[in-house]
Amino acid sequence: MPDSVLSLQHVTLSLRGNAGMVKILHGIDLEVAAGETLGLVGPSGSGKSSLLMIMGGLERATTGQVTALGQELTMMDEDALARFRRDNMGVVFQRFHLIPTMTALENVATPLELAGERDAFDRARGMLDKVGLAHRGDHYPAQMSGGEQQRVALARALAPRPRILLADEPTGNLDGANGQAITDLLFELSQAHGATLVLVTHAPELAALCDRTVRLRDGLIATAAAVEAAE
Repeated sequence: MPDSVLSLQHVTLSLRGNAGMVKILHGIDLEVAAGETLGLVGPSGSGKSSLLMIMGGLERATTGQVTALGQELTMMDEDALARFRRDNMGVVFQRFHLIPTMTALENVATPLELAGERDAFDRARGMLDKVGLAHRGDHYPAQMSGGEQQRVALARALAPRPRILLADEPTGNLDGANGQAITDLLFELSQAHGATLVLVTHAPELAALCDRTVRLRDGLIATAAAVEAAE
């Protein structure tokens, strides 16, 4: 695939469980193009979230090769992977993963500070404004609703202007109205920043917004189908 920013070749994943080693992924081959929006769909336990974590270097493939932006993640140690994610990736987790002892503003500014950005707090304020939470900058996660926390998490992921954005069930814990708001922001802001977006979802309406969907079943890619973007 031309201009591929993510490439997985013969990727497998096995994890140790109570009954011994469990094979999660069974030889995944996948290419994701620059600027593409890709939905990972399939039943619970099919390996969607594990595949997303491997793409982000948050889980190591047991075998196979994972390449992002021309860099082979499978050859990097943990420090190199952390630096690569800091400089190139944003991750939106289903359960937000905000730092509870930090305000919304501090949560969004943290990855910018780690990257050495001098205007970290100014950029963080700007991102909070884009997600409609400029007035909540001094509030802690426990003082915010689930929808507000997810918007802070989205602002944090996008503030460093990553080239790759990974989202794991970004609307899974939200009601209909908040879920729609996060969906709109996710696509609007990733497009504005020119990020390649890969998301895991059970929601057909969210998957339908993607340029392409890949369906997983029992750790294998069952189908890869192009879908029309919503009008």
